Amino acid sequence: MNYELFIAKRIIAAKQDKSSVSSPIIKIAIAAIALGVVIMMIAIATGVGLQKKIKEKISGFNGHIQIANYEENNSKITVNPIDLSQEFYPNFTDVDGIKNVQSYASKGGIIRTDTDFEGVVLKGVNVDYDWSFFESYLIEGTILSLNDEISNEVLISKVTANRLDLKLGDTFNTFFIKNDPTKAPNARKFSIVGIFNSGFKEFDENYIIGDIKQVQRLNKWRSDQVGGFEVLINDFDELKEKGDEIYSTVPSTLNAVTIAEKYPTIFEWLSLFDNNIIVIIGIMILIAGINMITALLVLILERTQMIGILKALGNSNWSIRKIFLYNATYLISIGLFFGNVVGIGILLAQKYFGIIQLNPETYYVSQAPVYLDIKYILVLNIGTLVLCLLMLLVPSYIVSKISPVKAIKFD
Repeated sequence: MNYELFIAKRIIAAKQDKSSVSSPIIKIAIAAIALGVVIMMIAIATGVGLQKKIKEKISGFNGHIQIANYEENNSKITVNPIDLSQEFYPNFTDVDGIKNVQSYASKGGIIRTDTDFEGVVLKGVNVDYDWSFFESYLIEGTILSLNDEISNEVLISKVTANRLDLKLGDTFNTFFIKNDPTKAPNARKFSIVGIFNSGFKEFDENYIIGDIKQVQRLNKWRSDQVGGFEVLINDFDELKEKGDEIYSTVPSTLNAVTIAEKYPTIFEWLSLFDNNIIVIIGIMILIAGINMITALLVLILERTQMIGILKALGNSNWSIRKIFLYNATYLISIGLFFGNVVGIGILLAQKYFGIIQLNPETYYVSQAPVYLDIKYILVLNIGTLVLCLLMLLVPSYIVSKISPVKAIKFD
């Protein structure tokens, strides 16, 4: 039988005197822990959620890794073609963890309507394209149905549709400049079969998605020539590792660039969220720890006579300290429980109802995204409990300073 735990349970089970000094202090300490857990949980869930959502959107438009000619890796427009026949296409046999390899080609143009015009990039995709990203953000219509025949169907963003007053089923003319600027541009009429809204305005306002054969014809390329390849990987956390592997695998005439290298400013901005999360967690745990230290000291002072009696009966200082640490563990657990209930409730409400809205021009998303994972919730709870208990070891040392004779005479 655990003697210290038994005494701690008796203390916990005892009815608290409403006039006790420790009663309001303990409640404040529990509330501080609960509030700290809620804030930490929200900080992690929204911070990681925003990182994942933005990374998902960037990779949805660009793939995780792009293989193209050296001079075109950081350009939205492909000029010099690459032969479709490559050792890594359609399957990357030399690198593990590859989800899909898809060919693409792009060309800049201007959409012209009766009342307005808009500069866009026609991204031509092939039958090998993974549509899972656009399927999740499609708000009207369907995705493209590509086959051996050239298609005039395109997907456009809600942003572009609103600017040009276009809707599902409409047709519009797009003009593409030829390599020789003295010649009249090529004109193509496209039909809108789908409208998407990723919330990433920087990409939504620039791209329309169409058949790669349109770009091949505009550039006078052969059917076995493309602008480049997009590689999708299974685990985003392995982006750098897989990027290096792919770079060393592709021919020396081609370059492989990860989206983190292509958009360094965005990814540097995202990395700042990690620092913010760490600072918030540190501050919240410190506040919770200070409140628990105060509560523990008050509990010890209120139980001075009990400490004196236990010492007189032969209990060691460490044994008595364990009694109060068990008691503190119980109080911390209560705070963690209520913090988890409230925190998870708030996050679920945000996830399914989108209560908190964001400016997509600043945050690239229209509402605060939430990422819930049982792993980080468990780590957060266990970490908070352990750190708070470690902080309580020092103040519990006051037990050893209490004299049994003076404590028993204490009134």
